[in-house]
Amino acid sequence: MRPHIAIIGGGIGGLCLAQGLKKAGHPVTVFERDRTPGDRLQGYRVHIDPNGARALRDCLPAHLWQAFLDTAGVSGQDFGFLTEKMDQLLLIETAKAADPADDHHSVSRITLRQVLLSGMQDVVRFGKTFERYERLADGRIRLLFEDGTSETADIVVAADGGNSRVRKQYLPHAQRVDTHITTVAGKFPLTPQTKRLVADRLVAGPNSVIPPVGMGLFCAPHELGDDAPRTGIGSTEQAGALMDNTSSYVLWAFGATIDRFPSNISQMSGKELKDTVARMIQTWHPDLRKLVDLSHPDTVTLLPIRTSIPIEPWQATNITLLGDAIHSMTPMRGIGANTALRDARLLHQALTSGQDPVRAIAAYEEQMREYGFAAVRDSMKAAEQFTGGSRLARTGFKTFLRVAQRFPKLKAKVFS
Repeated sequence: MRPHIAIIGGGIGGLCLAQGLKKAGHPVTVFERDRTPGDRLQGYRVHIDPNGARALRDCLPAHLWQAFLDTAGVSGQDFGFLTEKMDQLLLIETAKAADPADDHHSVSRITLRQVLLSGMQDVVRFGKTFERYERLADGRIRLLFEDGTSETADIVVAADGGNSRVRKQYLPHAQRVDTHITTVAGKFPLTPQTKRLVADRLVAGPNSVIPPVGMGLFCAPHELGDDAPRTGIGSTEQAGALMDNTSSYVLWAFGATIDRFPSNISQMSGKELKDTVARMIQTWHPDLRKLVDLSHPDTVTLLPIRTSIPIEPWQATNITLLGDAIHSMTPMRGIGANTALRDARLLHQALTSGQDPVRAIAAYEEQMREYGFAAVRDSMKAAEQFTGGSRLARTGFKTFLRVAQRFPKLKAKVFS
């Protein structure tokens, strides 16, 4: 008899794992604290790299993998490094892969959640806020929820995010800390009219804007094709500019250390956040200022940056973790969601391998710790560079040399 697997948390990683387990015929239940699929939606695009794409291809049924591809953005993936005056420092050209599973994709988080929830009505249980667990005499796990109910599972997977309650009980020494870096993000609407208002580079692909002072701005287009679906997956289910996943836009995220922002930044409205960023970049190129000035205030939100602290290996049991629940990281490398998806694929392979579950989990955790905590360290380094004081150091000269060897089409400009 196959063990029953309980997944705590219905985010990207947890749902991807659940899709893979269901496809393989394994009994699985996702316990999600949200009351409905539309609660706590995140309205911005997410970059899916080949690690994430391969996980989605392998875990999703074929028709949902195709739905993911059909609803992805059509924007280019060449990555630019720019000064705040729009001088190009570096351009990394990324050729389109023959296999979509080896390619890069831009997708709305809302649309991706629609894909991952499709066909999961019998698997996902909403309104179930995990409180704590108890280990039973036979080794199984009793899960206790805030509503007074309980469930029993053979294997428990913590996929409940950076504030994971499972982790706090299971690995209480694993910490997540404030980086003292804050970002403000928004959406610049992308239409034939607005495209003409800014430089082509800003709508051609992602960019990192690096001024000489300790702050930075990331921007990336999420442009939908003319044949993008407008009903079903990829359609808007909630009103408002932030939650609209049928329109094209350029995501921008301005970041700096918290001491550079007004002391009341956490109490500001979207309009106040937008005006604050506008003042902080008032000497920048007009096209960059337009990204902020023409964004709807409802799309502008505050995103404080936190990170986990890598820990030493622990003894494997029938409780394990994936994604932000164990290796929460800053967004400056753009790999958090992809690392969670990589976890889901690897754990799916382990749990469906037919070997002893704890032994399978141990093998998964050994690999996950290596690449997961490496991603945490790399992302923290990228965050420090993003808000650092030296333009050359922040672009990363050593990184540039490594990239130059790997990408023969790389175009660069020597700068001071």
